[in-house]
Amino acid sequence: MKVYPNLFYAKIMLFGEYSVIFNSMAITIPYSHFNGELSFIRKDSYTNQEFAKKSNDDLNSFYNYIHNLVLHKTILCDFNDVKLKKDIDKGLYFESTIPQGYGLGSSGALCASLYNGYVKNKITGRSNLSLNQILELKSVFSQLESFFHGTSSGLDPLNAYLKYSLLIRNKDNVEIVKLPVPNLNGMGAIFLIDTEIRGNTQPLVNLFLDTYKIDKFKNAVNNELIVYNNACVNSILEGDINKLFENLRLLSKFQLEQMNQMIPYTFHKLWEKGISENNFTLKLCGSGGGGFILGFTKNYDVVKKQLSEIGIRTTPVFIS
Repeated sequence: MKVYPNLFYAKIMLFGEYSVIFNSMAITIPYSHFNGELSFIRKDSYTNQEFAKKSNDDLNSFYNYIHNLVLHKTILCDFNDVKLKKDIDKGLYFESTIPQGYGLGSSGALCASLYNGYVKNKITGRSNLSLNQILELKSVFSQLESFFHGTSSGLDPLNAYLKYSLLIRNKDNVEIVKLPVPNLNGMGAIFLIDTEIRGNTQPLVNLFLDTYKIDKFKNAVNNELIVYNNACVNSILEGDINKLFENLRLLSKFQLEQMNQMIPYTFHKLWEKGISENNFTLKLCGSGGGGFILGFTKNYDVVKKQLSEIGIRTTPVFIS
């Protein structure tokens, strides 16, 4: 795959949504199908001018956040906010195909672009970074992306910036990995389903954290969600497809039963159908509430046709 240094990709969190808040394992992968880069508004360019103007306005709000951190000397990197402001005044915007509110890290790609373009003495993204360098980047990105979500793990912009798959063993142990290619006999796939609903991360995360204060849900998260999630991650790392689908089914069932507020109501029956018939398995992609749903199957052609017949379009992420 050709690498474009100023182009930053969407991300998909294969496993770890919500549970990573409580130090579970996680896997994120770059998804180049959607991407974005910083550009300048020009009247002669074939760009959605309304989108570009809104993006420019949003960047100005982001600048105010950065400038405040700089003034209070709490910024975690050497951010050139003066240059950013000058460029915003010249029409800087983020030209992006990453849909917002879809769990694909649109704000993460923007933060990665801004770090790349406006931080002096930046850590260059490469495959042999030390753990300390990765954690430093993660902290910086957490601070930058908090502007958009209130709080942020920093993982989305980290994945966008590095453009490698990341294995999160815990909050203090993140490594760049080359994932084993699942052997699905040339028929299986990981795919996306578009709910055609835009999600909103912060309210859903707040809901999850509030519900976690209830002992019954807290115990379920600790003893089921994190266990199933970590088992899926380990199955991927071991290349054990049968174990992966066993644990996926348990994870999917947990999300439907315990986290159904994060799943659009119109997809509850389809989610249940996947669990009961076992042809495909669905799970959250990001915070949920809309956006994309992540699907796994051992026979993509059959499932693609099956879903197409009921008006659901799928987009492959990986086909074996």
